[in-house]
Amino acid sequence: MVELELQDGLAVVTIDRPHARNAIDLATMGELEKALDVAEGATALAVTGAGEKAFVSGGDLKELARLRTEDEAAGMALRMRALCDRIAAFPGPVVAALGGHALGGGAEVAVAADIRIAAEDIRIGFNQTKLAIVPAWGGAERLARLVGPGRALLLAGTGRVLDAAESERLGLVDLVLPRAGFAGAWREVARALATAQGREIKNLTTRTRPPREAAAAFARLWVSEEHWEAAEKVMSRGK
Repeated sequence: MVELELQDGLAVVTIDRPHARNAIDLATMGELEKALDVAEGATALAVTGAGEKAFVSGGDLKELARLRTEDEAAGMALRMRALCDRIAAFPGPVVAALGGHALGGGAEVAVAADIRIAAEDIRIGFNQTKLAIVPAWGGAERLARLVGPGRALLLAGTGRVLDAAESERLGLVDLVLPRAGFAGAWREVARALATAQGREIKNLTTRTRPPREAAAAFARLWVSEEHWEAAEKVMSRGK
């Protein structure tokens, strides 16, 4: 099942299939579609997996084994690719909270987010080659943008699985946190990003904007009550 939590502008989507290590089947795709529909009005989005064993362990092979034709396989791949594209295109910041391993398709879901926050003991890998297939949910292209084409080819081509520390060193993971208190810590980061300015900063960092457009975004925030309340606090401390 897929759970959705909405609070203070943050939408948290949790894939909760412990019997399948949070693997994704066609029914889960349908639930994820509905969750993203509801989350559209949120300021920020977080995607995570229930428990500490897996973020997402890829596609559910037992369920997807029923797909035996090329058309069926392509249809499944395109459907999940569209969902990952929706996560990537979310207008506000998107956090993937990796409290468990992210393997195969799970790694593809993770790189659809803007920011990956990982517990210190997780592993992540594009290991689809172990099944004699390739990434099909947009993960290969996104991996190349994160770590460079050559390194992406090396990682996905060999199916190498990385620990959290090396993933952070390569730029595949943005922040590694201790296992103790991980659930609260990543939520604190996600909540800090669930602001109007967080959305504008995503726009500034993910696409080139004309100077006037960037200045207009700044000006809208400058005249907001939230800005002046924060400014008054800063100025009062200097008195």
